[in-house]
Amino acid sequence: MSTTHLPAPDPARTARLREALLAAAFTADGLLDLLGAPAYAALARSETVPALRATRGDSPLETLVRLFLLQRPVAYGRAAAALPVDDCLADGWLVRDGSDADAVRASLDVRPYGGPEGQDWWIVSDLGCAVGGAGGIAGGADGPGGVDRSELVLGVGGASTTLAGITVRKPVGSALDLGTGSGIQALHAAQHATKVTATDLNPRALHITRLTLALSGAPEADLRQGSLFEPVAGETFDLIVSNPPFVISPGARLTYRDGGMGGDDLCRTLVRQAADRLNEGGYCQLLANWQHVEGEDWRDRLASWVPRGCDAWIIQREVQDVAQYAELWLRDAGDHRSTPEEYVARYDAWLAEFEARRTKAIGFGWITLRKSGAERPSVIAEEWPHPVEQPLGATVAAHFERQDFLRTHDDAALLATRFRLADEVVQEQVGLPGAEDPEHVVLRQNRGMRRATKVDTVGAGFAGVCDGTLEAGRILDAIAQLVGEDPVLLRDRTPEAIRMLVEQGFLEPAAG
Repeated sequence: MSTTHLPAPDPARTARLREALLAAAFTADGLLDLLGAPAYAALARSETVPALRATRGDSPLETLVRLFLLQRPVAYGRAAAALPVDDCLADGWLVRDGSDADAVRASLDVRPYGGPEGQDWWIVSDLGCAVGGAGGIAGGADGPGGVDRSELVLGVGGASTTLAGITVRKPVGSALDLGTGSGIQALHAAQHATKVTATDLNPRALHITRLTLALSGAPEADLRQGSLFEPVAGETFDLIVSNPPFVISPGARLTYRDGGMGGDDLCRTLVRQAADRLNEGGYCQLLANWQHVEGEDWRDRLASWVPRGCDAWIIQREVQDVAQYAELWLRDAGDHRSTPEEYVARYDAWLAEFEARRTKAIGFGWITLRKSGAERPSVIAEEWPHPVEQPLGATVAAHFERQDFLRTHDDAALLATRFRLADEVVQEQVGLPGAEDPEHVVLRQNRGMRRATKVDTVGAGFAGVCDGTLEAGRILDAIAQLVGEDPVLLRDRTPEAIRMLVEQGFLEPAAG
């Protein structure tokens, strides 16, 4: 694998380049202001014509968009007005255009990216391999820029931003970005981890991660080449994040997506080995695909992956049948542009692989492990295809804190606890128009997972009174008096409903 034709930047010159990008407003906000919402959105769909029309002027920002996002040649003089062009040529960010000696081209895609606290960052990737990249990755053995397609490094996509959003962002001593790619997870981790280690099987990815961190002004990471946990054998971390090559495919053609193991074995191996690489209380968070195998419940199958001593929260966000899945990734590889015979052969190979494994569908979602050491670990696998509010890191952390609380509180302790209704929970009454009483009551979250759950009148009344001042048992006694029910019986039958409301985040134990 090659790292040739990649910039080798000098720190001082990189700082000057970063200053030039900021001065030109080559930032996420600056792009939106320049292009407007339609052209900005079109770039995310790999459509470049609106952005080309919006950058026909000669301002520094238009020049930088043409160079680094649209990957068009720019006259030397125009480039020199936007950035330190000689520095960029010396370090390799720019190269002379082969067809015009007076023009320069970008050697890599450099894409503005807004950090969680308003930071201006830039994600580096191979030409045409960022979301909205101009070149696409279809073609022969070589991809854009003459790079072997198996070595291409992608930029920011929906999966990488999803993982960044669900990651727990507590200050930690050590973080591991496994399968770093363009370095976006390492960049995020550098904001709250004392030490960041980033690994990848592809040495080109490690070099590009170094560029992403340097251009964004982040501390250097400890970069190591190798597969899975091999580069960090014997080490442990407070946080592990991974957007691995999780695609379930018949072979390993593309390093950035194909794991090279059969079926979903790569994701299963990652999960099973994570416990040995985590410190107590540490989190491992990854995106994954998994097989829906004929005759097996996917929840039970994934729960069997969870290592001893770890709590787990597994969320399935999407399911595709095997034909949809094969077509998605055949298009990703550009196989739909090959000859009909080649396309049919590749399609058939995917379906044959799934048939041999008795796979009827593929699930996609999030897996979070926390090393709790609990004798009775909490392992929850659920389907949640509904909209959520990103970032979800605090929601994920709160989920596991609630599991700790429920594990250590029996029914008597639960009734002695004071609860408060979570922020922005609303009550909806559902019934026929004009009916005296609703058919049922729904509690709905407007934050985080945005769950909704049906409750009876007792549950609705209980939740509505929870403001952290009264113990749960005392609230139930008052409700029993109001509805004419035996308070002992009500205390006996209600803890299960309270546990559900706590587990799903509608109720929170009051502080103090």
